[in-house]
Amino acid sequence: MIPFDEGRARLLLAHACESAGLPGPGDARLLALGENAVFDLGDPAVVAKVGRGPELYERAHRELTVAHWLAGQDVPVVRPYGAVAPEPQLAHGHPVTFWHRLAPAVRPARPADLAPLLRALHRLPLPPFPLAARDLLAPVERWLASAEGHVDPADVAFLRHRRDAFAAALPDLAPQLHPGVIHGDALPRNVHVGPDGPVLLDLENVSHDLREHDLVVLALSHDRYGVPGGEYRAFTEAYGWDVRDWPGFAVLRGARETAAASWVAQQAPGNPAALAEFGRRVDSLRDGAAEVRWYPF
Repeated sequence: MIPFDEGRARLLLAHACESAGLPGPGDARLLALGENAVFDLGDPAVVAKVGRGPELYERAHRELTVAHWLAGQDVPVVRPYGAVAPEPQLAHGHPVTFWHRLAPAVRPARPADLAPLLRALHRLPLPPFPLAARDLLAPVERWLASAEGHVDPADVAFLRHRRDAFAAALPDLAPQLHPGVIHGDALPRNVHVGPDGPVLLDLENVSHDLREHDLVVLALSHDRYGVPGGEYRAFTEAYGWDVRDWPGFAVLRGARETAAASWVAQQAPGNPAALAEFGRRVDSLRDGAAEVRWYPF
């Protein structure tokens, strides 16, 4: 398997830019490397997202569709770049999408900036196209398989067991909120605070599911990633409810932790820091140590 690293992503980006009729990426700046490699092309004012593998094509296509719909619903979201075809470009099977670059941020996004965006999203009716459920455990097998030979097989077996247990428990959850449109990865890092206010980013996981999904994300960020208590309270006050009061919280949190630990596995090959973080997350789950701090990648 060809590793998906910055060099590989740049080659795929160059191919996609040529297919889309855009100038070569030249000194494009890498912004993030995870499920996608995200690049700022500089000139034109475009951001490109290069998918890690061909299996992400449908998700990339759905993200473009969702972005157009949300913009039409007056939800502040990042907008697809209109000067290219309205579907993902394919670069050796990898989906590549292009987006208008936003004006520079006036400050970092805070949890309280996320709350009104989620309230607006959660008030929407269903769109005129199908939205899948937020099956956050579905990619676990792909993430773990990508790390084969690089992580402890016992850790992989442990996460698979947790995945199966939580997958069996999720359908029995009784929601407090009415199910509907959700973001699916509701974190401050997916909010950009520009001159005109907060804008919602990364729409790949927009789904039709329990709205509690969007609230558990930040509760877990408070517990595991160091979001201060005051900022978390500002978020719950702005949204109007604390998901930790919901009886289903522990199940949804456990499923999210299982996915988050598994996600790091795909970064482990060739990345000692990711390998160490994977071990930290798995050990804390195995030990039931909910207070152990995790670090983002």
